[in-house]
Amino acid sequence: MEQSLGQDSIPASGSIDKSRVLDVRPLRCLVPVFPSAPNSSSFSTPQGAAPFVCASPAGPFPPGVTPFYPFVGSSEPQKVPEQDPRFGFSNPISNAVPINSFRTPPPTTGGATPIRQTGATNGAGSSKRFTRSRAQSQPQSAVAEEDEYSGTQNHDSDLEDSSKVAKSRGKSKKRTRGGRQTQAIVIVTPDVDIDLLLENILSSFNDTYRRSDGDRESVRYILTVYDLFRRRISQIEDAKETAPGVIKRPDLRAATLFMSKGIRTNIQKRIGVVPGAEVGDIFFFRMELCLVGLHAPSMAGIDYMGVKNSEEDPLAVSIVSSGGYEDLAEDADVLIYSGHGGNVGRKDKETKDQKLERGNLALERSLHRANGVRVIRGIKDISNPTGKIYVYDGLYKIQESWTEKGKGGYNVFKYKLVRLPGQPEAFSIWKSIEKWKGGDPSRIGVILPDLTSGVEKIPVSLVNDVDSEKGPAHFTYISSLKYSKPANSTVPTAGCICIGGCLPGNSNCPCIHKNSDWLPYTGNGQLVNQNSLLYECGSSCQCPPNCKNRVSQSGLKIRLEVFKTKDRGWGLRSWDPIRAGTFICEYAGEVIDHSDVVELGGEMEEDYIFDATRICEPVGVLPGDSIEAQKIPFPLTISAKYVGNVARFMNHSCSPNVLWQPILRENKNESDLHIAFFTVRHIPPLTELTYDYGMISYDKGQRNKKCLCGSLKCRGYYL
Repeated sequence: MEQSLGQDSIPASGSIDKSRVLDVRPLRCLVPVFPSAPNSSSFSTPQGAAPFVCASPAGPFPPGVTPFYPFVGSSEPQKVPEQDPRFGFSNPISNAVPINSFRTPPPTTGGATPIRQTGATNGAGSSKRFTRSRAQSQPQSAVAEEDEYSGTQNHDSDLEDSSKVAKSRGKSKKRTRGGRQTQAIVIVTPDVDIDLLLENILSSFNDTYRRSDGDRESVRYILTVYDLFRRRISQIEDAKETAPGVIKRPDLRAATLFMSKGIRTNIQKRIGVVPGAEVGDIFFFRMELCLVGLHAPSMAGIDYMGVKNSEEDPLAVSIVSSGGYEDLAEDADVLIYSGHGGNVGRKDKETKDQKLERGNLALERSLHRANGVRVIRGIKDISNPTGKIYVYDGLYKIQESWTEKGKGGYNVFKYKLVRLPGQPEAFSIWKSIEKWKGGDPSRIGVILPDLTSGVEKIPVSLVNDVDSEKGPAHFTYISSLKYSKPANSTVPTAGCICIGGCLPGNSNCPCIHKNSDWLPYTGNGQLVNQNSLLYECGSSCQCPPNCKNRVSQSGLKIRLEVFKTKDRGWGLRSWDPIRAGTFICEYAGEVIDHSDVVELGGEMEEDYIFDATRICEPVGVLPGDSIEAQKIPFPLTISAKYVGNVARFMNHSCSPNVLWQPILRENKNESDLHIAFFTVRHIPPLTELTYDYGMISYDKGQRNKKCLCGSLKCRGYYL
């Protein structure tokens, strides 16, 4: 009997006829397989090393593994969506892009390819319930913008389940590797009805926010709820297995649903000021500008409108300068803006002279009419090289226009815009901070360049440009909590064994299971929504320090500053722009006996006491959702009078831009409870950070303290 290659047995010497030509398959027919993402499993392998997986060329492939293109692929090759280098939508989002708004985006490559979106929506904006079955694919109405982020920073995957996802929880299979017992990953995502989430928003969205003229409250409401909804979609999509090459864009999906349902304000175009939009406001998505009526087109850089009862050509109402054209934008008060068209910057088409039409004509007419034009500047996001932050820099007037030869040798229209005086500072603040970060010694009022004395990786400056006070009372700076005695023990837990880090949707991870089977953060570390208690990995877990479920343990990542306020003592603010849901810091200090505060009736508040039993109105949850009453394992009370960190300087506000979140970290049999602060909405640089101190839950003759927050919703006091 002949022996064939591939059998387990070893042929005896001389048993093979070497004169025969063997029918063997070439190496190119073999299919190497790799994990679809680094650190994408809980296998017990060294950090950064992927487990070796074997699969036949035809599959089936285990979860987290995909065939290596081009050895095996679908009959239709996958196409990675091309990003427009300036704006990037190939098709307008429904009713979001007026046809009379232009500044032709110059792509770096050919035409943009629409992004695939799964979990398809119908014309009314509703979507199918996300279940464990594979969702059907459907083209999305927009593609990635140049002005947004790439990778996991702003782009989130389409909602697509894999047929290889486990159909039920059950008990996970265990396997051994290198003598260690590990758990196989079982990706199970809880059912979520996006329709219901949207209906909850609509139930609280009344005509107050749908008016043609908005106000500050409506603008803040729209932007806050939009980003909460976007983060929720991102959380859902992160927990889904996504096909290779699919770009995640929850920002576009959320905006499409909001626009189709009319969840927006300042719907009618206008020249000049937009009610509720303040100079200095920042935006991380172009669609946020559309939702509040600041700049209607989602692609074009020039927005314009016709004038009623006039036969004249349209006038420009707003422009976006974000670096895609040859603008001169370094001056804080003067902007040299380039016109649209002429295929400027395009490599797939011949460059030609720009024409005096559409947006260019609108800017020319605005020069003669001398109407104010809103200017939004796109600034590079230092936290992500591919991203931009949009800053509303107020009203400008066009002072002159001309044509000149561009880099391609063809005529380009140029417009000189000068900022109107008497407006609050905006872009100029960013320019000042650039100098401070460069070590500019001319800044007035600096007391200490680093209040932390090196305890934090990022320095925290101490500044007083109001009076002659030389600083707060002495205290010792520490970066975390100090337990003077063991706290109440919790249910014993061994923590997780996610060697490569906890993965969204991994039902075998006990830390994720405690968070109702959701990873509480998006892929870039933003808190999805406020919770009564959040569970993070801790010292008893085997996941690495960069695990996605250790966000509050990373220390300061934002350049903060303690400064003297005019009427509320010392306060805290940031040099950096901060996205909604971003971790700021934790409340550091010494854990004290809660009964001492109760006996004193809360009078220790003036001595930097944080009382986690206080009751606060939720500010980081979607409308219609609710969080349970506080269920912290014990009444945590922290004194930061003698030891503490920057959190001790945050003032109270009845309309806060920061929320506090109780977090329990896995720490063997001991309670390791912490208080972390996250932003409620986007916060511009040098804006004071505030949170709601809350109401005391016990009655011991406490006194009301006068509130000086100055917000429209000020209660007049706090306890």
